[in-house]
Amino acid sequence: MKANLNFLMMGIVTVLGACSSTKEVKQIIPATPNIAKQSTPFDQDSGFFSGQNPAMTIIKSGKTLNLVRIMDGAACKNEFEGAKGSFLLYADPTDIERIKREQGVKVFTEFENKIQTFSEIALQQAINATNLDDDPFALGKDEAREKLARRLSANFKQSATPAIANFEKETTLTVEVAAFSPSFEFYQQGCQAALNESLSAPVNQTQH
Repeated sequence: MKANLNFLMMGIVTVLGACSSTKEVKQIIPATPNIAKQSTPFDQDSGFFSGQNPAMTIIKSGKTLNLVRIMDGAACKNEFEGAKGSFLLYADPTDIERIKREQGVKVFTEFENKIQTFSEIALQQAINATNLDDDPFALGKDEAREKLARRLSANFKQSATPAIANFEKETTLTVEVAAFSPSFEFYQQGCQAALNESLSAPVNQTQH
């Protein structure tokens, strides 16, 4: 699925940390011990983060994956409803170094495109599958948003898991793409108008 007015992926994935000029791309600085202590645990089963800081590392299939990139994305379910937020890319640094030695750095351009494509599709599928109405039993707006975030995170994980498995089989690079639920903002009216405004906003150029 290509980016369009119904889906805006504002970050380009870069597992190598190379320089890029993109909109709303956040490069990860290696964690210090103090930052690592503040990292939020990641629920492997639901894909849900509780707290304001993403985990700097997660465990997958016995491997420690490092947070290497943050993507910002948004999608509309219809003209009125949708969501936007951040999505975290984790990768195995040992795999990265091995693939660079065996296949060269240029192969990661293809990996970037594949990750972005399946992340876009997974987010759109997750938005389509999520009931974006507030829970009438929630105790306030914060709890209502958290419940929505949990539902969307779980649906994103369900949509992304098969694509991630196929990617790992094709590339031999162990990765995880997780929705960072504390970053989510939900549209319950005017989603399409908000995304149109985002598309027309100036692009920030980043120089390295």
